[in-house]
Amino acid sequence: MIQTNSGLRSLVQSLRPITSSFSEIAAYCCYTSQAASALQQVSRPNSYSEDEYAKVDWDNLGFGITPADYMYTMKCSSDGKFEQGQLAPYGNVDLSPSAAVLNYGQGLYEGTKAYRTEDGRLLLFRLDQNATRMKMGADRLCMACPSIYQFIDAVKQTALANKRWTPPRGKGTLYIRPLLIGSGPILGLAPAPEYTFLIYASPVGNYFKEGLKPLNLYVEDEFHRATRGGAGGVKSITNYAPVLKAMARAKSRGFSDVLYLDSANKRNLEEVSSCNIFLVKGNTISTPATSGTILQGVTRRSIIEIALDHGYQVKERAIPVDELMDADEVFCTGTAVGVAPVGTITYQDRRVEYNVGEEPVSQKLYSILEGIKTGVIEDKKGWTIEI
Repeated sequence: MIQTNSGLRSLVQSLRPITSSFSEIAAYCCYTSQAASALQQVSRPNSYSEDEYAKVDWDNLGFGITPADYMYTMKCSSDGKFEQGQLAPYGNVDLSPSAAVLNYGQGLYEGTKAYRTEDGRLLLFRLDQNATRMKMGADRLCMACPSIYQFIDAVKQTALANKRWTPPRGKGTLYIRPLLIGSGPILGLAPAPEYTFLIYASPVGNYFKEGLKPLNLYVEDEFHRATRGGAGGVKSITNYAPVLKAMARAKSRGFSDVLYLDSANKRNLEEVSSCNIFLVKGNTISTPATSGTILQGVTRRSIIEIALDHGYQVKERAIPVDELMDADEVFCTGTAVGVAPVGTITYQDRRVEYNVGEEPVSQKLYSILEGIKTGVIEDKKGWTIEI
């Protein structure tokens, strides 16, 4: 049983898991439509006071681990059904040395954030998209996965239990990390006999050390982030360690991050180590198509929809690296990075500078997106959920 104070016990009891009305979903498009209705089933907001903040230097908050109070855990065995999860104090996880995640990398993760409004309410953003993406990744890696309803409910519980760790508006966000791992022991190469769904949270500031300053990217043509037929299009934990060498080499030379090319031809843009990329030319915004090697970012999709709503032409297509030389503006998107302008890109000793001056397109789109996330702009799309 979870050990908690009376306040948290009441919270846990008031946040009963949403029961899924279906046992199987035939297509991923059904996930999103059914999850949309779940987003309307929101918890009643707590009353707000300044005393609810944790003791954190909000003005100097970087992107690192500052563990919030509680984490969420839910398990399933070989039947593929996840039992009711529970909140517990943040702490270490007990794993067998033969757990599939440790031996064969059978694991996925997601990233989402809780946003503080001006009057202290908490908003979550497009959780159905994160839940859908985890479903797709679990299918790719042969893993059992929580339902979309279970995912959304678990994130809501975690965010609300850790409300005091959500920074004041304009000071940062509460980053929430759902994990799905093969926790069951296995020796031969096979799917795990047990899976664990975990969520923890940490208050964060800007992802890049430059803060809101434009990024300086380096185009990598030796190492590759993903290959056709691989797992680059899902948020597998195995996608990220391989980029560390290229990142470290680029950062030692003064660059912010690495922009990768396709592994087949070393010709078309893919994505940055942990975010998607966009090019602007006149009224047209282009971004690499998600054709299996590129992650379908939630922020990416949101920026595309906002741009279309505001009269821009958006093209999802193969983008030759040479087009970098002629772009008016370049920017990156991701849950962690938000919308980050790119100041320069270096490719084979050619360095190109981009517009980061008066009213760049990325800033316009970023302002609208952040306004929706923080309740400043009316959410007419049903993207946010108040807890």
